[in-house]
Amino acid sequence: MSTAAGIMHADYRVTGVADLVVYLDGRRPPSMEAIADVAAVCCAAEDRDEYGRVIIYVTGSPEGSWTNDLSLVQVSRWERALRRLERVPVMTIGVASGDCGGIALDALLATDYRIAATSVRLLQPVEAGATWPGLALYRLVQQAGMAAVRRTVLLGAPIEARDALALNLIDQLTDNTAAALEAVPSLSGPEVAIRRQLMVDAAVVGYDDAFVAHLAACDRFIRLSRNESGHAGRHLPRSAKLTASSSAKRSS
Repeated sequence: MSTAAGIMHADYRVTGVADLVVYLDGRRPPSMEAIADVAAVCCAAEDRDEYGRVIIYVTGSPEGSWTNDLSLVQVSRWERALRRLERVPVMTIGVASGDCGGIALDALLATDYRIAATSVRLLQPVEAGATWPGLALYRLVQQAGMAAVRRTVLLGAPIEARDALALNLIDQLTDNTAAALEAVPSLSGPEVAIRRQLMVDAAVVGYDDAFVAHLAACDRFIRLSRNESGHAGRHLPRSAKLTASSSAKRSS
């Protein structure tokens, strides 16, 4: 399938499971077109019956006065689209090459697994004497730590490919991104979203709250495994009905 702009389409893998693919150009500001493309991919991924993975190809970084025609409404809608992407019930994969800044960096940092060509550099756009204060700044600090990205956030220093790998901002560095992409499994369904949320919550919630959530997830997993093996278990107790949406509300 494809959007009218031709940016998003389904790509069938050897396994016969369709991937949803989006191409984002970091040289451009967060346009309504880019917002619509990410939203369309999220809608399709949430269907789960047809699609395996969401793949975001990113490259490019803003040049010149890229914020001249940018509105706060666009920025807000773009960030909301990325937040939705972070919660879809499928594996999301970023594939980066060359300089990546602006919406390219935004989207890359919102994915579960990141593959990059050796040419990649992660950039915070600089304009009017300062770096862009979007939520890529927040995600960089959350994912790599303040000390590791201080020069990037304050001075606009690029994060080179090897440094990005060492900081775990990139998971795999290769010049054969197609082969690397093929090796990443298709995982989908509510369990993916639950694991992702448990991982995020682990950094901010106390042990007692985590204990309840993880115990519920374990109970759900045991029962799902039994059902998959042909053993019909009893209905989940209320404490075990952990969903991505309820867990996500706690972190909002």
